Amino acid sequence: MRNEYDAVVVGGGHNGLVAAAYLARAGLRTVVCEARPVVGGAAVTEQPFGPDFKLTSLSYVVSLLPPAIVRELQLPRHGYHVYPQGPYFAPHPDGRFLQLPADPTRRREQVARFSPQDAAALDRWDAWFAELVPVLAPLLEEIPPRLGSRHPADLVAQARLLRHLRGLDTRRAVEATRLFTMSIADLLEDFFTSDAVMGALSVSGVIGTWAGPRSAGTAYVLAHHHIGDLGDGKVGAWGFPRGGMGAVSQAMAAAARSFGAEVRTAAPVERITTRAGAATGVVLAGGEELSADVVVTTAHPQISFLRLLDRAELPADFVADIERWRSRSGTVKINLALDRLPEFTARPGFDPEVHGGTIVLAESMNGIEQAYQDAVGGRASAKPFADICIPSVFDDSLAPAGKHVMSLFTQWVPHEWASRPDRGELDAYADRVLARVEQVAPGFTDSVLHRQVIGPYEMEHEYHLIGGNIFHGELSAAQVFHARPAAGYADLRTPVRGLYQAGSATHGGGGVTGIPGRNVVRQVLHDRQRDQRRRRLRAPLTRSPASDG
Repeated sequence: MRNEYDAVVVGGGHNGLVAAAYLARAGLRTVVCEARPVVGGAAVTEQPFGPDFKLTSLSYVVSLLPPAIVRELQLPRHGYHVYPQGPYFAPHPDGRFLQLPADPTRRREQVARFSPQDAAALDRWDAWFAELVPVLAPLLEEIPPRLGSRHPADLVAQARLLRHLRGLDTRRAVEATRLFTMSIADLLEDFFTSDAVMGALSVSGVIGTWAGPRSAGTAYVLAHHHIGDLGDGKVGAWGFPRGGMGAVSQAMAAAARSFGAEVRTAAPVERITTRAGAATGVVLAGGEELSADVVVTTAHPQISFLRLLDRAELPADFVADIERWRSRSGTVKINLALDRLPEFTARPGFDPEVHGGTIVLAESMNGIEQAYQDAVGGRASAKPFADICIPSVFDDSLAPAGKHVMSLFTQWVPHEWASRPDRGELDAYADRVLARVEQVAPGFTDSVLHRQVIGPYEMEHEYHLIGGNIFHGELSAAQVFHARPAAGYADLRTPVRGLYQAGSATHGGGGVTGIPGRNVVRQVLHDRQRDQRRRRLRAPLTRSPASDG
């Protein structure tokens, strides 16, 4: 059986759905093929405890989704709604706490309780980011040029990049270099002295990464996570989508369908088909063939290029780049159903800024580094850090009245656990995480009704995140911008004509951004228009009857 389309999208995660929506919006007959029974990939809402509780299994907050995508795909019309997230709240076992509200005056007051010197440094820290963000933030939405290429079109793209960077004067150019290459520890120590302040701030430099705060390149990871915009112009804003992250994916799927795309679930792609160096479609696991001269893959690059394609179809250097693409992770996601909100010794009672913010278990940067070094040494962290959210504080659709769901994003366990799971050790690790919450919120463990623990093995084998890496590849200096994911192919094209890539391992990915999905359609449409022009130029001239005789 063979079905014909203009475009096939491999993978129904958020990037695949965004790509499908824009392709269909442009008039292409488009189909999305998702292996799992539900769309969303890592941005999915599930009910492992039964119908009463809805959990965002993996990805759990919105930050980097551009307002233009929300507007152009009319996502609010399809149920998209985001509740702004509250500030950081870092409770300590000794009863102290650090809160980092958006208001500068209140933030200085909070930090001054730990270090007057650090409170004074906050303005310098904010100013440092404020100088770099206007130049660097737009780069997240750019398609990287082929740096080093001498092709005229590539030289034009390189010139555009240089014009974009003209906002960097001599000093800012050096600071941008520092941001991309420094460790978050070195950067923070240039500004702050307090363990509490550096502990809370360093979490964003290592979240989702196989790197500790003293690892080079983690300063960029912090910047990547803080270039967010919910549409209100607040850089670094985060929010909880109503219905969990799965509701974001469902809104994208509905948008794609509204433009005419077909979205198929439980439809795993077994092979991407080619002929004479060009994509011709895909074959599904059941043998069904879908033909199309455009195929967009959003799967991890090692799945796309080393499993779905014959390596002989690809240049050897490209294959080598993909083979050494690093996707290590030591992340463990813990999801809980609670019969009540935790009450923190440091801030008794309900506080929407506390319970509706990000609760960080990270008393010091050195403690986070030690947690990483434990995992590097082959042991699950003795004292893991955790990034905790309780979205049901805002969203009553997630839990029954008076009850709540809690998301704990934690690190680290050995990255080898992606292929060699140890359920007993994983559960013991989760016990340690919950014990840390109990230290700052006595009675917490008694409030836990249900628990779900998702380690690197489950992330790889159930959600197709190779290595358990939530970004489809580490956000290290060696794997960003024009190096993401292979030399010469960061522009979302591939060595196979008509085959494009738009997963989180491409530039603009890493978080629920939708940027690769949107940008890949720009490339597809550009190439189709170019090919149409070439065909017209090659068509033989036809003489009119009046010219005969």
